[in-house]
Amino acid sequence: MSGAANGITAAVVDRVMEAIAKAGLVEVEVSARHVHLSQKDWEAIFGTEKSDLTPKRPLSQPGQYLSEERVSLITPKGRMDRVAVLGPFRGQTQVELSKSDCIALGIAAPIRESGHIDGSGRITIEGPRGAVTIPQGVIIAKRHVHVPETTARHLGFKNGEIVSVQLFTDRPVILQDVVLRVSDKFSYRMHIDFDEANAADVRGFTLGQILKQEPVK
Repeated sequence: MSGAANGITAAVVDRVMEAIAKAGLVEVEVSARHVHLSQKDWEAIFGTEKSDLTPKRPLSQPGQYLSEERVSLITPKGRMDRVAVLGPFRGQTQVELSKSDCIALGIAAPIRESGHIDGSGRITIEGPRGAVTIPQGVIIAKRHVHVPETTARHLGFKNGEIVSVQLFTDRPVILQDVVLRVSDKFSYRMHIDFDEANAADVRGFTLGQILKQEPVK
């Protein structure tokens, strides 16, 4: 395909996604189990010969990427190998699992927003050069929607607002208690884990309708 054709296609996709956002719809992405590493833990697990992760492909959120590196997650009950590592480095190591993953590993992890790891689960992360045991950092990610500020203003959304999202699939469901995370650093996407995706039969390109959630009286 020529560069001009690529440009036209990209422009069409941008207009379609803009129309979707203005209608209060959002693309739903499924987030598999993964690890965010701190620089210190990276060096303990992968050594100091290589200073950074190796990007494999970009993710939908600007600056985020899937790396070539993989790690193993280990608990007294079991292990999971070839778990994805996402970049760039973070200030603190964080492991995001589904409830099914936690059951398989015999680990108790709270449902939290990313970055809120105080009092969360403990786990050992192993790589080619060593292993680290983090005393906290394992969470089940709270379902959420990344919302750019312009979209939030158009739709009347606020950062931290709790909404419901109706998923349009062959097994349609309405997911409640979804947090909106508003920032100009974000692309407009909803993130759910594999347990939630399987329950709703989310496959391929899936849209959701954001609904205002009425407070419980």
